[in-house]
Amino acid sequence: MGEGERGAMNTIAREGNHVRTLLITMTIASALVSMSAGLARAAESGAATHKPGSGYRLFEDESGSVNFKAWAYARYLNQKGLDDTYTDSFGTVKSVDIRQDIQFNKAILYFYGWFMDPRFRYLTYVWTTNTSQGQGAQVVLAGNLSYRFSNYLTLFAGIGGLPGVRSTSYNFPFWLGVDQRLIADEFFRPSYTSGIWAEGTLAKGVTYIVMLGDNLSQLGVDAAQMDNTLDTWSGALVWMPTTGEFGSGRGGFGDFEAHEKLATRVGAHFTYSTENRQSQPGTEDPENSQIRISDGNVVFTPGLFGAGVNVIDVAYHMFAVDAGVKYHGFSLEGEIYSRWVNNIRGDNVDQLTFDELKDHGFQLQASAMVKPQTVQVYVSTSKILGEYGDPWDARVGVNWYPWDNQCVRWNNEFIRLEHSPVGALSLPYVVGGNGLVFHSNFEVNF
Repeated sequence: MGEGERGAMNTIAREGNHVRTLLITMTIASALVSMSAGLARAAESGAATHKPGSGYRLFEDESGSVNFKAWAYARYLNQKGLDDTYTDSFGTVKSVDIRQDIQFNKAILYFYGWFMDPRFRYLTYVWTTNTSQGQGAQVVLAGNLSYRFSNYLTLFAGIGGLPGVRSTSYNFPFWLGVDQRLIADEFFRPSYTSGIWAEGTLAKGVTYIVMLGDNLSQLGVDAAQMDNTLDTWSGALVWMPTTGEFGSGRGGFGDFEAHEKLATRVGAHFTYSTENRQSQPGTEDPENSQIRISDGNVVFTPGLFGAGVNVIDVAYHMFAVDAGVKYHGFSLEGEIYSRWVNNIRGDNVDQLTFDELKDHGFQLQASAMVKPQTVQVYVSTSKILGEYGDPWDARVGVNWYPWDNQCVRWNNEFIRLEHSPVGALSLPYVVGGNGLVFHSNFEVNF
C-alpha cells in the first residue's frame, strides 16, 4: 500500500472515530432528555420536600440516635477535545490518556448521630470512587468523634478536611459543579487527614476552624509512610457581616436560596506542613493533594530538577483569601492563593538554582438562578501564576433541580483547559490537559 493510500485510510479512520463519538454523544443526550422529561413529570406531580443532606433517622432512644444519609452521582465524561500529548517546562513530551466513558463515579454512605449525651456525636462513612478501582484509597471507611462544649467550641478527633481553602471548609457538595474544583483550587489546596480540630462561632457571623493533622493528604497513605513531625496546621477565619450566614451547606457556592438581603462573606485561610516524599498519596488516589510545580510535575519526582537531585522533604506554606456576595439568586465569589515551598532537603539539593518555589493564583465564579430553585447557570475561571508556567481554565455550566431543592440535580459543564497542572481519574480533567472537556452528572444528596 502506498503512502497516499495509507493517508486516505488514516483519514477515513479518524472520520469514523468522530462519527462514532457523535453517535454516542447523541445517544446519551437522548437518554438524558428522556430522563429529564420523566423527572419533570414527577416534579409536577408534587413530590415531597426533603432538606438536602439531612438524611433519615433510623433509631433514637434516651441513650442515642442513628441516622443515615447518602450522596452519589453518575457521570458521562468526554475528553476527546484534548490534545493527546503535552510538553512540560523541561521539554519532556508526555502522553495524555484521553477518556470517554460513563461511570457511577462516586458514592458516600454516612451513619451519624449522638451517644449517651446529645453533645457527644459520631460520624462514620464509607466512600468509594469507582474510577479509581485498584488505587490505594478507592474505598475509604472513616469518620470522626466530636463533643460540643458551647457555641464557641466543638472539639473533633478523626479524619477531616484541612480548612486551607474555602472548598475544604465543609461546604461539600454544595458547589456549582459536581465533585470537582477549578484547577487553581485543586493545585493549591490541602486535603483530608487524621487529626484533631476545633470550630465554633466567636460572634454573630464570625466563625473559625483550626486543625492539627498528620500530613496534607492521608487518603491512600498508611501510618508507616508518614513522618513523625506531626506539624500540619491549618485554620480558617470567616466573617459574614450582613446576614450572619452564606447559604446552605455551611456557605456553599451559588445563591440557590435567593437571598432577599445582600449576603456577604470574607474568609482567610492558612496551612503549614512539613511534607516527606514517602508520605505522599498516589497521583491517581481520589482527593489526593500532591505538591506540584505549575507544569504538573510533582516536586518529589526523582531527578526532576537535575540528574542526581532528589527532593525528599519540603515545607509547604499556603495562604488564601476568599470573598463573595449573594443576592436574589445571583452570586459572585472569588479566592486568591499564595503558596511557597522552602526548607528543601534531599540528595544533591545544593545543586538547585533556587531555595524556594513561589506560586500564586486566583479563581472567580459567577452564577444566576434563571428559574428560582430550578435552573441555575454559571461561569467560572481560574489561573495559576507559577514559576513553570501560567495554566488556566474556564467553564460554563447549567444545573437543573427537578424537585425544586438541592437533593437531586442534573449538571452539564464545558471546560476549557490550558495546560492543566492537575488531574486524576476521579476528575474530569487530566495533568497536561489542553483543549475542551464536556461532562454530564446526575447527583443525589439526601
